[in-house]
Amino acid sequence: MALVKNEFAVLAALANDEGIGSQRDLADAVGLSLGTVNKVYRSVADRGEVDGYRLTDAGWKALAPYKVDNAIIMAAGLSSRFAPISYERPKGVLKVRGEVLIERQIRQLKEAGINDITVVVGYKKEHFFYLEDAFGVSIVVNPDYAERNNNSTLMAVADRLGNTYICSSDDYFTENPFRSYEWKSFYSVQHESGRTEEWCVKIGAADRLVGVAIGGYDAWVMMGHAYFDRAFSERFIAFLREDYDKPETADKLWESVMMDHIDELDMVVKRYSPSIIFEFDSLDEVRDFDPAFIENVDSRIFGNICSVLGCEPEDIHGIVPIKQGLTNLSFRFVVDGGSYVYRHPGAGTDAIINRASEAISQRVAADLGIDGTFIFEDEDEGWKISRFVIDARPLDYHDEDDLALAMSIARKLHASGADSGFAFDIHEDTKKTIALLDAKRRTAFHDFKDLYALADELDAMVKADGLPPVLCHNDFYPPNFLVTSEEIDLIDWEYSGMSDYASDLAVFICCSDYTYDEAMHVLEVYFGRPLTPEELFHCVAYICVVSFHWFIWALYQDMCGSPVGELLYLYYKYTKLYGARAQEMAKDLNREMV
Repeated sequence: MALVKNEFAVLAALANDEGIGSQRDLADAVGLSLGTVNKVYRSVADRGEVDGYRLTDAGWKALAPYKVDNAIIMAAGLSSRFAPISYERPKGVLKVRGEVLIERQIRQLKEAGINDITVVVGYKKEHFFYLEDAFGVSIVVNPDYAERNNNSTLMAVADRLGNTYICSSDDYFTENPFRSYEWKSFYSVQHESGRTEEWCVKIGAADRLVGVAIGGYDAWVMMGHAYFDRAFSERFIAFLREDYDKPETADKLWESVMMDHIDELDMVVKRYSPSIIFEFDSLDEVRDFDPAFIENVDSRIFGNICSVLGCEPEDIHGIVPIKQGLTNLSFRFVVDGGSYVYRHPGAGTDAIINRASEAISQRVAADLGIDGTFIFEDEDEGWKISRFVIDARPLDYHDEDDLALAMSIARKLHASGADSGFAFDIHEDTKKTIALLDAKRRTAFHDFKDLYALADELDAMVKADGLPPVLCHNDFYPPNFLVTSEEIDLIDWEYSGMSDYASDLAVFICCSDYTYDEAMHVLEVYFGRPLTPEELFHCVAYICVVSFHWFIWALYQDMCGSPVGELLYLYYKYTKLYGARAQEMAKDLNREMV
């Protein structure tokens, strides 16, 4: 027979052996009135489940279905909002108030008698492996952590869900919230006064969770852990499996999947007093909680900033992750009233980017007045500090003034006579990346060989023109322009080097939504006149070569767990479009394809 809530509370309190010797003791333990406890105690006593404030065999049997089986600790995500520390190590292994976050949580679970603990890892997973020997936990690797939200974490342990706590590795509980027995599924909530941007819950009869809204005022908010009973686990996993392969599910939190089906799932809220559950969404939040955190954390990134700007770690404030970058992890910060950006190299970029070439080109660009944001770059490790430009916007492809400005910068760079000392052969770079892809069979699709042959042929033909290399940006597209009413800066010189002038024009076009005719207009703006047939062929062919390069780059990013979305298809489409146009021009010019 299922226990009602108050019956469960009484039996669970007695199971915990809290020194209860009277009904008043029992009332204090369960937080119920003495009258209510008297009534409930008589009921369970009449059923033979208690005797002298001790559980009988019948009592233990009645309580058994409510025993917590295990706990899942989610530790797979990047926690990008916790930059820059999360760039170096997962948030769950950080030490707060003298304890490693996930270790403290594991100890609290074990204190509650929960020894079957699974830690699901993904991002920088090696930081968690020691927990297996140190605490006897199980490690499960989530292979989809980079492409999906945390719904993939629960899918990875679907077979382990029963009477299960669902925890986050980076939560901090000032009091142990875990128990050996739980009545039914719940999500923990805390009350927040005033305006909040957290997930605010709508609570129905009997504390049932019936809805949620992001943001609210004077609200109960989802905070901390959840608990699944067996019935909930079974139904939730069925819904998750049903929805998992839908495109819209990939980016959803598991909580969002739950809310999609909340009318069919039975979950209540469990209220906690303020200052029990802490979730740290930013560095400033953990600093408020633990003022000594920055002094005690071992961060090379903070050390780099201090060495360049001559400050102390405690001087660094206002950290905000910047998500626009496709290749790197970056964040904005403030020191002594000045705003800066720190660029942290992305995973796998050391294999395809020449950081020494980038650093030299950055200095040239600063001298030419093309990039006034540059402060410092480490040529070996690739980290960089730049000035943050307030109220900047990217270049507008379809604004004639912006287009003219971009092309004038390209001409200034190309005509500068500057030499970075490093050649950047975009097609040779493509071949290097293809070798990395081949190792993982990411080039084994229908028309890869045809695309490769087309780009290879056109690259040989433009090289046969024998044009001298010039300093090029090679990532010359609108997000890398910072435009204000007072200045324009061309940033992100990772792919810079001595190249064919057409490289910058080709990148500008292949990353756009231009029609073919609009692209031809761009070329005329750069030249300041109509192009000769030979110049036109050279540039159009180069657009194909460059489009193929960025298509291969996009495949590589996807393989490394940083997919670039629709750009992958855009580069593929432009490779074919401009390749076909160049082939037609070659025939008209009586130039034979190689």
